[in-house]
Amino acid sequence: MNVTVAIVDAFIDRGEGGNPAGVVLDADDLSASQKRAIAAKVGLSETAFVSKSNSADFKLDFFTPQKQIAHCGHATIAAFSLLSQRGLIAGQTTSKETIDGDRQIEVLADFAYMRQTKPKYPHFDFTASDICLSLGVHEDRTMALPAIVNTGNSFLILGVKTIKDLENLRPDYESIKAISDQYDLIGFYVFSLETHNRESDASTRMFAPRYGIKEESATGMAAGPLACFLHDQMHIDKDIFLIEQGHSMHPASPSLIKIVLSRQKQIIHSLKAGGIGKLSRYEEITI
Repeated sequence: MNVTVAIVDAFIDRGEGGNPAGVVLDADDLSASQKRAIAAKVGLSETAFVSKSNSADFKLDFFTPQKQIAHCGHATIAAFSLLSQRGLIAGQTTSKETIDGDRQIEVLADFAYMRQTKPKYPHFDFTASDICLSLGVHEDRTMALPAIVNTGNSFLILGVKTIKDLENLRPDYESIKAISDQYDLIGFYVFSLETHNRESDASTRMFAPRYGIKEESATGMAAGPLACFLHDQMHIDKDIFLIEQGHSMHPASPSLIKIVLSRQKQIIHSLKAGGIGKLSRYEEITI
């Protein structure tokens, strides 16, 4: 079987960089095992498979090279940017069906936005020193206590003081995977309030070895939890956060994720993550 896969760079910054995701349209006849095999051959952190839905405008299934996951921010942005550019979306509001429910999507000019749920802060038993050890950073280089934040998926959030601290992280992937397994995390999202671009609110790195991802350059489902953490735990009183990512990778792939919070009396009741997707190329995959 031959399958055409669009490679779309999601959350690009100033027309460049971003995080590439595979997108397969008209995936109705593909089985879960075939989708997993295609994702493995594509070799990117996630591939989105778009098919018909009975409850939303589109059904999206997300696969890493190893397994299916419920949601993926950059693959969602990639898929809906491609659908919009191909004239397959009517109007500014659309929706996706996923394996754990439907989500609203907005397409505004070049931006695609996906809705996330209000934040939850699950309890966890690991100490700050445990987390620091897994990331290869001294505890005195951190700020604020680490927290697990869930806006649809769970991420462990930790702040470090400078971009240099962010660049100097030495992740122990086995330790990160073990903690992620125990608390059902996608991964660790580490940030600094020192940024490369003046307009950004935080610079970040994301490690998800549980899903075969040592590091990726843009993570929309993690940027939402971080914005909530900045608002709720660090008391940054804003509705809009710009999160940069990918600058510390080798090679660098700068990305920009826009988070918009919906608040009532300082309580976040919903949020959306947005960015721009740029079609890079098409690949033919044989399984």
